[in-house]
Amino acid sequence: MELPTAADLRERRKQLGLTQSEVAEAAGVSQPLIARIEGGGVDPRLSTLRRIVEVLNEREAKVVRAEELMSTSVVSVQADDSVKLAASRMSDAAYSQLPVLEGEVAVGSITLGNLAGLDDADRDDPISKHMQEPFPVVSPSTPVSEIKTLLEHARAVVVTEDGRPVGIITEADLAARLS
Repeated sequence: MELPTAADLRERRKQLGLTQSEVAEAAGVSQPLIARIEGGGVDPRLSTLRRIVEVLNEREAKVVRAEELMSTSVVSVQADDSVKLAASRMSDAAYSQLPVLEGEVAVGSITLGNLAGLDDADRDDPISKHMQEPFPVVSPSTPVSEIKTLLEHARAVVVTEDGRPVGIITEADLAARLS
């Protein structure tokens, strides 16, 4: 059995969004002890370490991950597709934004806002001429806390596996899951 290091415990606690005080209370130890363990200043008893790891395991089991939130139907467009096609796909799917791909790699995003100011002469332009930066990309195991942070700065998050999009998460998906 491999025991976690002080750095492992600290990193795992932070990934789960827990404070030292929360871990200490749940494990039945003091916060200063958690701080000393994470700092490497004290070697805990095995029973104490076991309680701390159990707290982290229990919290991790409750963490909602990207794969539980994502819509698996990823409506997208290719960078060389026309603006007209992007508008049509958004309308058909009732979406206000789409990821722009080159092959299976996300290279940009297009929104209704990008299309609103265009005139008829722009309808045949390639999307690459009017797209914005790509949406952030995460793995299926990314915790909801990270996704919430990303959605504060982006309209959507693309979930990829082996480099290809397998899902997408928007604020609406997050709200539906957490309500």
